[in-house]
Amino acid sequence: MVLDAAPDLVIPANISFVASVAQFTPKTVETSDERLKLMFRVKARIPPELLAQHLEYVKTGLPGMAYVRLDKQQPWPEALAVRLPQ
Repeated sequence: MVLDAAPDLVIPANISFVASVAQFTPKTVETSDERLKLMFRVKARIPPELLAQHLEYVKTGLPGMAYVRLDKQQPWPEALAVRLPQ
């Protein structure tokens, strides 16, 4: 997960909710290019032990982008390697 407020950090999290309907799209999706723009609202849960280690940085409700890896056998791209505050 990459938060808008801290774009240089990559925070590991698990998806705990996925909306059943796509958002932020035109009413009708007619082309495959338009389908690529579909977004679903998700809730990402950061492991509690990680939150406890970085409690001074924790704020609720921050917007960001959650990336989903469907195949655990595939590594994350280097740009999404975990980077936490020091």
